[in-house]
Amino acid sequence: MTTFDKREEAFEKRFALDEEQKFKAIARRNSLLGLWVANRLGITGDAAAAYAKEVIAAELDGTGDGGVARKISSDIAAKGVTLGEVELRAKMNELMAEAVAQVKAGI
Repeated sequence: MTTFDKREEAFEKRFALDEEQKFKAIARRNSLLGLWVANRLGITGDAAAAYAKEVIAAELDGTGDGGVARKISSDIAAKGVTLGEVELRAKMNELMAEAVAQVKAGI
């Protein structure tokens, strides 16, 4: 194996690791976001954990952050709770930073 091949393999492994960490961070962020929204909706305990899983699943439907935002906005509106788009996006960004730190720390 040439030096070039070794470097290419190393870059591919690093890319795969970065993508895995990104996926884990997004899932962690969505879980934290789901728990935060559940609290705002008055959902507690096992029901809050189940709601967080629904938020995680909303990301996986192929629409990404937009799917998560739509699910949460819909659920919030159905309960008559006020949560603006700007506040939701700010919370998503805040929790993403927290989730990345947790994933990097191995939490």
